[in-house]
Amino acid sequence: MKTIALIPARYAASRFPGKMMAVLAGKTVIWRTYESALQTGVFDEVMVVTDSDIIYNEIVSHGGKAIMSKREHESGSDRIAEAVENMLDVEIVVNVQGDTPFTQKGPLEKLLKVFEGEEGKKVQVASLMQELKDWKDIEDPNFVKVAVDRNFNSLFFSRSVIPYPRDKAVNTTYYEHIGIYAFRREALLLFTKTPMTPLEAAEKVECLRYLEMGIPLKMVVTDYMGVEIDTPEDLERASRYLEEK
Repeated sequence: MKTIALIPARYAASRFPGKMMAVLAGKTVIWRTYESALQTGVFDEVMVVTDSDIIYNEIVSHGGKAIMSKREHESGSDRIAEAVENMLDVEIVVNVQGDTPFTQKGPLEKLLKVFEGEEGKKVQVASLMQELKDWKDIEDPNFVKVAVDRNFNSLFFSRSVIPYPRDKAVNTTYYEHIGIYAFRREALLLFTKTPMTPLEAAEKVECLRYLEMGIPLKMVVTDYMGVEIDTPEDLERASRYLEEK
């Protein structure tokens, strides 16, 4: 089962323009992300897929592998789908977000394991989540929340608080969706051929497209994954995280 990691990376991020090239403890965010994905050792190949000459040159100048995307894309999944279109020998594609410089081996192994065995054959898309305990984070729209069923299949993703605690006496667990996806190649290609769906457009959460297509995501609980770099404040948090390590 050939498994590759593709890291979609664009330069013009709306909340933090140029964040991929922001320096984190002497290395750019995108190079740290590439390096950490490679060092997990769970992939047959790791590549960055980008529309930016600056990001492309950053990766290849350090000896990494990068691909220039030819078309404009609305989402990271659309971008990597273009890259795997002609990779006929690839079975599982893992989308490692370019702003996740602390990728770890353990969570990725758990993520890939859900594709194994007879039950695993039914899984088309899987992703990671971690428990949120701080109410400030639960209310923060920068934290995408996910609600799941008893088998840990996704029910809904939202930047709002889900489930809403109408009854404060109920003990509710809140999960943050971590933007690392694993797809069967065919599911990824189907995704990119489907137009953006209404819920996806409203929430600006791309995995809602799968739910609107009738494809649930198998969610895997993991421990703390570090810091995703969405804002300048996140970059400061990531710096403190490295200092603590």
